[in-house]
Formats: sequence, C-alpha cells, structure tokens
Amino acid sequence: MQSDEFLFEPVKSGSVVDSVTQQIEDLIISGVLKEGAKLPSEREIAEVMEVSRPKVREALKRLEENQLILIRHGEGSFIAPLMNDAMTPALINLIARNKSVFFDYLEYRREQEGLAAQLAAERATRLDRQRIEFFLNKLQYAHENGDTEVSKEADIGFHSAIVDASHNVLLVHVMTSIYELTRKGVFYSRDFLRSIDGTGEKLLNQHQAIGAAILDRDPVKAKAAALAHLDFVESSFRLWRAQIKREHISSKRLASLGAKT
Repeated sequence: MQSDEFLFEPVKSGSVVDSVTQQIEDLIISGVLKEGAKLPSEREIAEVMEVSRPKVREALKRLEENQLILIRHGEGSFIAPLMNDAMTPALINLIARNKSVFFDYLEYRREQEGLAAQLAAERATRLDRQRIEFFLNKLQYAHENGDTEVSKEADIGFHSAIVDASHNVLLVHVMTSIYELTRKGVFYSRDFLRSIDGTGEKLLNQHQAIGAAILDRDPVKAKAAALAHLDFVESSFRLWRAQIKREHISSKRLASLGAKT
C-alpha cells in the first residue's frame, strides 16, 4: 500500500465528512484504490487528513452504505468488488471449461492493450514510467533465473502498469477484472506459456519493445508493439492446440495398434 501521507490530503474547508468521502471516492474512481485493497485505519486516515476519528468513521459508513467499501469488524475496511456483476462465478467456471473462449479473450485484450499502450506513451507520468521499468526489470530477472512464478506475476504487473498509465478510468477498472481472471488461472496455462517460446526470449523481447516505446513516448510504436505481442500469443496458442490434437490422435493410433496384437 502507498504511504498514507501520499494517499490522502489534509481537509482544508467545507464539510469534513463530505471531504473525506470525496477523497476516497476519487481514489476509487481513478483506480488508485482497486477492489480488495485495504484502507488505512480510522486513526491513520484521521491523522493524515487532520480530522477527527468520528468524522472518518461517519465517512466510511457512508461509503459502506453506497457499497463502495466493505467494513469487516476486527479486520478493517476494504474496497468492495466493483465489476463482479459482469461475470458471475457460474460464467467464470463455464469460460474456464470452454477453451475456445480464449480466442475471444485474446481478441479483447489485443484491442484494449493496444489502446492502453498508445495512451500510456502519451500520458504516463514519471511515477508511471518508473513502475513500468520496475516490471520490465522483474521480467528480465525472472527470465534470467527461470522463475515461472515471478514471470507470471511480473507479466500481469507489467500489463496492469501500462493500463494504469493510460489514465483512462474505464480501461483501468475493466482490465483490472480481466487480469484478475488471468491471475486466478482462468485464462492462464503454464504449459501453454512454456510452449510459446522455449527460452522465453521472444516474449521478453516483446515486453521490452512495448515498454521502450512507452518510455520513449512513441504512441504509434507502443500500440504496434502491443498488438504484435498479442498476435504472437494468439498464433502460438493455435499452434499449441493443433499440436496437442495431433498428439492425441497419435496416442489413439498407438492404442489401436496395441489392441490388435
């Protein structure tokens, strides 16, 4: 979590409860606070905003009534699920069982990430750029050390950082939900990713090309690099599925020969 002193600002004037509520709502709508994120304690918020704890408590209660946060007694306050109605657990499970949906997932990601990369190249702040560089370094580390778990998290983190750097509110919230499904394994296959590129060199180079274009503030190259990356993933997935099908047929042929002897 970010330091509270940077997350919140002192309340200067007007209704204290309205001001506290507004600050937290602004952080939610901008994607700074995403669903599941834990808010600082009442005491910490009160100290940074320079207001009383009862006023903070009242603001949190209002946010809870508006279904923007969940207050769990003994645990704290958390940003409520914001996009879950779009995908019920039943639909998520159905998608997970239907592998052909992966192509729709890639098609959707291709268009959204192309736009996100373009906007990030135009709009990324100094801190956005530092975050993108952080994940690029993490991807490099994972590649050099053959760490698939770090690679998976760095991959999602890298793409999330680009979407955040687009500073487009709808992109930020919608793609956060998409990446969460990816993180949970609905759209992620370790076997497939290993088969895409045995060394991982191509994927790393593609991520570096996207990152470099954004850091160079070249929206045309950034979008093209993002589209090329998703095109590569899609073509690789098609080849992987075709190979699995061939191997399945070959195994049946072998079994058939065994049955005849």
